[in-house]
Amino acid sequence: MDIITWTYILVGLSFALYIGIAIWTRAGSTKEFYVAGGGVSPLANGMATAADWMSAASFISMAGIISFSGYDGSVYLMGWTGGYVLLALLLAPYLRKFGKFTVPDFVGDRYYSNKARVVAVICALFISFTYVAGQMRGVGIVFSRYLEVDINTGVIIGMCIVFFYSVLGGMKGITYTQVAQYCVLIFAYMVPAIFVSMQLTGNPIPQLGLGGTVADGTHLLDKLDGVLTDLGFAAYTSGRKGMVDMFAITLALMVGTAGLPHVIVRFFTVPRVKDARLSAGYALVFIAILYTTAPAVAAFGIYNAIDTVAEKPVDQLPEWVGNWQKTNLIVVEDKNGDGIVQYLADKEANELTIDKDIMVLANPEIAQLPNWVVGLVASGAMAAALSTAAGLLLVISTSISRDLFRTFRPEMSEKKELRIARIAAGGAVVLAGYFGVNPPGFVAEVVAFAFGLAAASFFPVIIMGIFSTKINKEGAISGMVLGLVFTLAYIIYFKFLSPEMNNAENWWFGISPEGIGSVGMLLNFVACYVVSKFTPAPPQHVQDMIQEIRIPRGAGGAVDH
Repeated sequence: MDIITWTYILVGLSFALYIGIAIWTRAGSTKEFYVAGGGVSPLANGMATAADWMSAASFISMAGIISFSGYDGSVYLMGWTGGYVLLALLLAPYLRKFGKFTVPDFVGDRYYSNKARVVAVICALFISFTYVAGQMRGVGIVFSRYLEVDINTGVIIGMCIVFFYSVLGGMKGITYTQVAQYCVLIFAYMVPAIFVSMQLTGNPIPQLGLGGTVADGTHLLDKLDGVLTDLGFAAYTSGRKGMVDMFAITLALMVGTAGLPHVIVRFFTVPRVKDARLSAGYALVFIAILYTTAPAVAAFGIYNAIDTVAEKPVDQLPEWVGNWQKTNLIVVEDKNGDGIVQYLADKEANELTIDKDIMVLANPEIAQLPNWVVGLVASGAMAAALSTAAGLLLVISTSISRDLFRTFRPEMSEKKELRIARIAAGGAVVLAGYFGVNPPGFVAEVVAFAFGLAAASFFPVIIMGIFSTKINKEGAISGMVLGLVFTLAYIIYFKFLSPEMNNAENWWFGISPEGIGSVGMLLNFVACYVVSKFTPAPPQHVQDMIQEIRIPRGAGGAVDH
């Protein structure tokens, strides 16, 4: 069977599985819609968290970035895995003990203010919409290549699938769907990685294959360094980013992780605080399987791509190049008319352009693996994008129905709240689709912006809300607004208003838009502290509540505010 047939079969089977689970586990109450009834086992929750966490950016784009930026791409590995440890140890158990469904819920009650709650809702919406745009872009890329449809049509198909199982099932449906999606995506990521590692280095373990030798006895990374420097690029193992920018991006990704609303809500779906800690540990193991494999996949992909295309006759290029040219994600242009593809660092002379987001998807084709492996990778990429998109859409719908509508209409019935949540999820899908069709960057870059916004808005008020009794509502509101506005303005200026200025010479302190969330976070901390110093202290009952949160025993279930 050909690639398209295998893809239709495997993607179709996986979609049937997700929709079947959504129908089987559909939510019948707001508690099931928001936190799956609070009865998910730690192991299942760990798998669901890993799937929620490993988005299209992790599956599709992260290895692609590392392929083209080498050592500099390690910021994503360090930031995202380090941030998860920070979240698991510093925040998850305390937020679970507090017993609220959402981050705005926590902010509203901890800072005893509906204004603070509304500001937190606005922050959650900005973060979630920025993040979900990256997922929809990933969905569009997969569909455009494997179902041979336009990338925009691919986004619309993805919207319909996500809408069905997130709106119907709520968190209960999403949780068990994500368990299935984790199994699909990790299998789809590891199988081609093992095959290609065996092909290139003779080692079936990709992590060890990365440090292994190729056919001529040269170490893979040394060979890659030599190939790239011969073409005028920097060595694969050398860093080009400034140290300050590397640190800022890593920090923004780490603390942004700890402020991501769709990951935090996962810790409310288990019965006890102990289970929250346990599921965080499981999730870290499940995440590490993919994250330790990504650098190997990146190196294998770029090595094979250059080996099969660079300096080859234009009319004798391998089949995979032609397949991806149809999507316009690979462009071959014989500028000098010599009939040979020149892949060079010099943009004027370069005749080959490869979109970063296709490296993982194209990897099995480049390595000439069986067609069923190519179809498997397509289904894994869909699982990664859809699992995170569903989690984000739930955050958006919950923020609107619970944290906005119920705040101003506390007498609203549970049935009406559930209806509003589903309508909000539907509206969010449409808006997310628009951003998928008109993305502000490639997948991992868009996701990095979402992490920056989370770092600058949520992290300081959550961490100070747990560990300080002195921070009050005025401080929290000032900090969130300042951090969000500053970070958003910096990103919009350099990425959209003045893209020609987007270089290290014009950045503040040499910090790129991907890393500016670190500065926004510091401004948030300073504003929280200074404003709280000169305004009334929190009421005594709030201070007592904060002291109680830090005691690990005796946590109850999630409660309404």
